Amino acid sequence: MAFRFRRRVRVLPGVWLNVSRRGVSTSIGGRGAHVTLSDQGTRTTVGLPGTGLSWTELKKPDASAPRPAPIAGGSPWPAVLAILALIVIMAAMAFVPR
Repeated sequence: MAFRFRRRVRVLPGVWLNVSRRGVSTSIGGRGAHVTLSDQGTRTTVGLPGTGLSWTELKKPDASAPRPAPIAGGSPWPAVLAILALIVIMAAMAFVPR
C-alpha cells in the first residue's frame, strides 16, 4: 500500500492551490469547467455536472523551449512554504474584525 498526500486550499472563489507529493498546481474555474496549471502542463477539463461525463486535455510545455535555471539547492519546498505563508496571512486578514 502506498501513501498519498494531497491538500487543496481555496485561495479565492474559483481559485484553488493544490499541493501534493509531486508538486504544486493551481486550479481556476468551478463546476463544469476548470483549468489546472502546473509544471507538467495545462490541463483543461469540461464536464456535464451530475452526469459523470467529462472531457480533459493536457497540453505539455514545449520541450524545445528554454527552461528557467533551477533554484539553488533544487528543492521546491521554500517556494511552497512561501505560498502557504501568503495564504495564511491572506486568510487571517480576511477574518480580522474591522
